[in-house]
Amino acid sequence: MEALIAPPPATESLTDREIVDTFRRWGFLQAQLDPLGRLPPLPHPELDSLSGPVADAARQVYCGPIGAELMHMPDPARRRWVAQRLEGPVPPHDQRQILERLARAEIFEQVLQSRYLGNKRFSSEGVTALIPLLDEIVRTVTEHGAVQVVIAMSHRGRLNVMAQIVGVPPAHLFTGFEDVDPRSVLGSGDVKYHLGATGFHPLDREQRLRLHLVSNPSHLEAVHPVALGRVHAKQLRLGEGGKAKVVPVILHGDAAFAGQGIMAEALNLAGLDGYDVGGTIHVVVNNLIGFTTEPVDLHASRFSSDIAHRLPIPIFHTNGENIPAVVKVARMATDYRYAFASDVVIDLIGYRRHGHSEVDDPTVTQPRLYQAIKEHPQLWQLYAREIGATDLDALSARIKAEYEEAQREAKTLTKKPSLHELPAYWNRFRGGRWQPSLEVPTALAEERLVFLAERLASVPEGIAVHPKLKKLLAERLEMGQGKRAFDYGSAEAMAFASLVTAGVPVRLAGQDSCRGTFNQRQAVLIDVDTEREHTPLQHLAPDQARFEVYNSMLSEAAVLGFEYGFSRDFPEALVLWEAQFGDFANGAQIIIDQFLAAAEDKWGLLSGVVLLLPHGYEGQGPEHSSARIERYLQLAGEENIQVCQPATAGQYFHLLRRQALRAWRKPLVVFTPKSMLRHPLAASPRDVLTRGRFELVLGDAEVPTGARRVLLASGKIRHELAEERARRQVKDTAILSIEQLYPFPEAELAAALAAHPEAVEVVWVQEEPANMGPLFYVLPHIEHVVRKAAVRSIKRSASASPATGSAKAHALEQKSLLALAFTTR
Repeated sequence: MEALIAPPPATESLTDREIVDTFRRWGFLQAQLDPLGRLPPLPHPELDSLSGPVADAARQVYCGPIGAELMHMPDPARRRWVAQRLEGPVPPHDQRQILERLARAEIFEQVLQSRYLGNKRFSSEGVTALIPLLDEIVRTVTEHGAVQVVIAMSHRGRLNVMAQIVGVPPAHLFTGFEDVDPRSVLGSGDVKYHLGATGFHPLDREQRLRLHLVSNPSHLEAVHPVALGRVHAKQLRLGEGGKAKVVPVILHGDAAFAGQGIMAEALNLAGLDGYDVGGTIHVVVNNLIGFTTEPVDLHASRFSSDIAHRLPIPIFHTNGENIPAVVKVARMATDYRYAFASDVVIDLIGYRRHGHSEVDDPTVTQPRLYQAIKEHPQLWQLYAREIGATDLDALSARIKAEYEEAQREAKTLTKKPSLHELPAYWNRFRGGRWQPSLEVPTALAEERLVFLAERLASVPEGIAVHPKLKKLLAERLEMGQGKRAFDYGSAEAMAFASLVTAGVPVRLAGQDSCRGTFNQRQAVLIDVDTEREHTPLQHLAPDQARFEVYNSMLSEAAVLGFEYGFSRDFPEALVLWEAQFGDFANGAQIIIDQFLAAAEDKWGLLSGVVLLLPHGYEGQGPEHSSARIERYLQLAGEENIQVCQPATAGQYFHLLRRQALRAWRKPLVVFTPKSMLRHPLAASPRDVLTRGRFELVLGDAEVPTGARRVLLASGKIRHELAEERARRQVKDTAILSIEQLYPFPEAELAAALAAHPEAVEVVWVQEEPANMGPLFYVLPHIEHVVRKAAVRSIKRSASASPATGSAKAHALEQKSLLALAFTTR
């Protein structure tokens, strides 16, 4: 059959430019990258057919110890920049200093191995070139005017990076092995290779560059978006030029880079409005193994770094035992980041000298590989031979003596030294247990509320507002004037307005958060003719604080991780992440478990980040009903988080202001409503905002005292119970709402119940099934408070799924639930 498109005629010869471009495109496939030969050159017909002086010169550059992927980038200026640097000379470097650095890094690991045999440490041996690579990055960013580098990494090589790069005294690291003062961390703290640290590079004599290593759990790539959020906050604090002054360096394992989904999510943050950090330097610390898994089972492509192809950025593969190449790539990548404000990837290829940890025996799973590794010299000795260095025994003895002295010092310490120092902007904030003295007034003066309502409702000339939004703005103005009760969206807008005009920055991000999933927010007005945007909350007063709202990418883990990180370095701001539906937070469970809930206990690090999770049973099916209240209550302990479900717009207003204004910094989980967003029973008159505060337990205005039965609830069901009571014309049943589930308000509940001394029955009512919702948590607390009356509960039957998929079945269930709530025993 004749081809539809005839192939081009064979070319007798290629031009010099075409030959070089062929190597620029495919040369990395034949680069000499692996010290142990596990990545042999890949046959490629376009390369194999080329010969002659031009091809030989190009082959030396592009098929040597550096394999560069650059031709996939669409910008010719960037391709040209990379090619020129690759084809240029190796930058000058101090060979003797590099030898000293390599020796220090490898002897550090050997001392740990000999002194603490059987302890996990996750050594960096096999990729020790990471140390001179980071040295060169640090040196280069300092030349570009950086004042801080934020480093994120998993456990492998972490202790060495602390000692050699961040400047933590070795004696302080040895205390982790000596386990000094274990009573100080009973039930808390973390293992040594998860801890964060701050300091200055040992070669930075003038201490011009602050280094920060971010605390990280064993979930490897989870720290990636957290670090980016922290960098973004630090850059904003520094103002103009902040992106040049604070640089993120993220270290990845090859298996995690290829395999963990949050990695792809976090890569996608690059360059997005509200998330841009001016480029991240990614370093894949590539052992060509994951735990006991070979690369062939870790990723289908040749390189673990291939996931980075989703971005138009260069990828530099380099042989981890060719130090000049490592230095060249480190400087080139850093300069590229500054030249183009772009991410860049360095794939540092080496091996893993020991097992996954030093207590593993890798010869069971990779016997031939580990026989080769056993016979392979250490890098510092290889490099010494390459540069012709002598007196290696003296160098080794001197360094070993320093570490042994540090170990002796560690044995004398009685307290674990802190490895990090918090910035001064954390000075006025505190964690620990809540104290009444921490409370602050949250009511807003009436005249201030009216002024803000007018500003929120005003639209500049030239903005054509959608008719539906014109009505919304008019209603919000009436709410401020006291002519109409506040709904949730308007109460939230008023809380934000009151904060930013008082100097408190507000940042809100989530899927469709500008409009709000349920059209309730409308923080950004879109001109119906030009689609020009106007955000009223950014134009309230000339000296107001920042207000930011972003429609995030379709991610939970990376976006929440970023917002958590941002809150870590902007503690005075109200930082909120909103799930489109509450159960979507499931996708960010690692961030919630490992950072929000546990960071204070593990690392002594605070955050005031807020989670807004729409929750409520309206017959929308299993995936749009429950925000999984039970999961957050299971995470609650030692007053680590706050879990609240405000039943009214006024309560939501005060809750947001309380979170921002008081100095107690704890993550706040808010179960926000859906159908109740505009319900009359959930609306609040203006005086609730001007006189009230957040009530931990809401009383019942309809039956304020003397009830024979008391129903306790939280959230939407409270209002449905009130409607059912009115329909039945029940007069002797009070309905109380527990607005803060954790820390549980026992004293406030006792005071509310004291108004009903004749009550013979107290009933907890929830929409969720018996194995979900707050039931398991609140019932023991209620029984502790209620000592005279019987306590029982009304709920759906235990279920594997949060809710029915049938709207009619939901209505029948809800009807039965309400009927049971008013049925006495």
